[in-house]
Amino acid sequence: MNRVRNTKTVLWMLTGLAAAVGITRFIFGLGATTNLTDTTPWGIWIGFDVMAGVALAGGGFVMTAIFYMFKREKYHPLVKPAVLTAFLGYIAVVCGLMFDLGLPWNIWHMIVFWNPHSPLFEVGWCVMLYTTVLLLEFSPVPLEEFSRYAKIRSFIMRLRFPLVLLGIMLSTLHQSSLGSLFLIMPYKMHPLWYSPIMPVMFFISAVALGLMMVSLESLASHWLYRRKPENDLVSGLMKAAVWVLAVYFLIKIADIAASGEMGLIFAGTWEGNLFILEMLISVIIPIIIFSVPRLRGSSGGQWTGSFLVVFGMIFNRINVGGLTMVSSTGSTYIPSWMEIAISLGVVSAAGLVFLFAIEKLHIWESRPSHPEADAHARPEFDYSSRVWLGVPGTAARTRYSLAFVLSFALGFAFIPDDKIASQGVDPTPAHKARGGDVLYIDGNHDGYGTGFNHAAHIDSLGGTTSCVGCHHMNLPGDKESGCWECHRSMYSVNDVFNHDWHADENGGNLACLDCHAPEQERQKESAKTCNDCHLDLYPEGTKIAVESYLAPSYVDVMHRNCIVCHRQKAAENENRAKLALCPTCHAGLPPDILKDGVRIEDYELGINNVILPDPGELNERQSSDN
Repeated sequence: MNRVRNTKTVLWMLTGLAAAVGITRFIFGLGATTNLTDTTPWGIWIGFDVMAGVALAGGGFVMTAIFYMFKREKYHPLVKPAVLTAFLGYIAVVCGLMFDLGLPWNIWHMIVFWNPHSPLFEVGWCVMLYTTVLLLEFSPVPLEEFSRYAKIRSFIMRLRFPLVLLGIMLSTLHQSSLGSLFLIMPYKMHPLWYSPIMPVMFFISAVALGLMMVSLESLASHWLYRRKPENDLVSGLMKAAVWVLAVYFLIKIADIAASGEMGLIFAGTWEGNLFILEMLISVIIPIIIFSVPRLRGSSGGQWTGSFLVVFGMIFNRINVGGLTMVSSTGSTYIPSWMEIAISLGVVSAAGLVFLFAIEKLHIWESRPSHPEADAHARPEFDYSSRVWLGVPGTAARTRYSLAFVLSFALGFAFIPDDKIASQGVDPTPAHKARGGDVLYIDGNHDGYGTGFNHAAHIDSLGGTTSCVGCHHMNLPGDKESGCWECHRSMYSVNDVFNHDWHADENGGNLACLDCHAPEQERQKESAKTCNDCHLDLYPEGTKIAVESYLAPSYVDVMHRNCIVCHRQKAAENENRAKLALCPTCHAGLPPDILKDGVRIEDYELGINNVILPDPGELNERQSSDN
């Protein structure tokens, strides 16, 4: 049983690696573990973990329909493994989604705050309900092991047919609704993949993928436990898959032809070549293999055909989920190794549970036997060190625990320090504004700044005495220090005191008692304030008191100062009601900043999600931060 042992060892290693990355993701956020951006918010966790994961679990509703609805009794041996695979698949989808969501602890909002017009709302509810149905469908199998739960098992068994019917309905709904999510992206997705009938295409491909996933699971598990493969049953599923794949292919080609996009397939672009490759892998080559009886009945043909369909349909989901949007977005997304580790870890954990269920529950007609279950077998030794590992069961647990712990430690060792130090926010230094009477404020030099008429503001606000409204703090020996000199980071808080410099002999060269009173705990609350030493720190007349050594980000202070003043002026003069709108400062917004097809300049304050906090709230936040 080296196959089982080695496979479990690899799965435990992948699970341990994912555990380390998962902890990092939840402590330091998405930015520390992914290469996702605002332009590419969906990556491998959505394309593979969710979209492909849901489709891979389609074998559950396909096999229950074949057995219970179409009365194909000979496929009974495949029903329990298919339902188990589907149940574990949906649990894996939910786990993968928790890593992708920015605030996963708010997932319950979908249950309470309904948005029935959203396809995502339907997908979420169908996944929750179908996972519950799969749990009830599969529960008689583990309950069979406990005689005291016989009545509960008998009651659930009487509900088997309604549960199957409900499961088929729910799975049909959300398999197609996954395609509905992309109907709002006609100008973002490539025309070879976008279609108004994407829900239909997603459902048909899920049926084909479900058939082949059951076949691949049967072939792999029987190879793993050295059992006679169910070639006749797999061959029958492949016969059905020929028709499903043919219908999928014909509808897809007809839809592309009807939209007038056939020329894009052979245009020589990378998208056209990608489409041809996807069709060859997922449809054309498998149809050829499944249509030839000799190939369809051979182990090699079954392995090749089922693997190509599974791989090809996963490839399709990843293409739809983001790969085919590269041309329109102009961005390149390559998953980080940590994203891949999470995806492999979730699948590995599901695989371990599947193997455990195969060995411990009545999934097959007869349970597989393996040396780990024999407490009276000969003890094992580690051949490299000749260390006695105990009886096979103990030896296996020792081996798997060691694999998990080592990969868990390596996972933390390989996580880049800069990712953790930045807590997911890339360090972006702020730069000095450029210009004279009119300043161009573009702190990160990305070309999307704003013009600020410095001279006009001085005149309108009361002359040079108004400078203290913005320049509320000066560096030592300086007058009217620029915002960028203290608020040095564009998007994150930074320390303006720099304790290490003050204590360093090449810097301030101060002793601890120069700032901290003796016999008091050395904390910032009990230390001297900056203006105890730097008497010219605060300009005369400033109304902003600095009570913290942490300076808010450059973007935050710019927006707070401008918005507070503009809203006050807008409230004082109704003819200037639009003064607090974004285009007042950002008159040259990029043309792609749109809301539902309308330029942001056309929005009214507080309407259509353009909501600014009131001045009181901004003042409170500014005072608390400073």
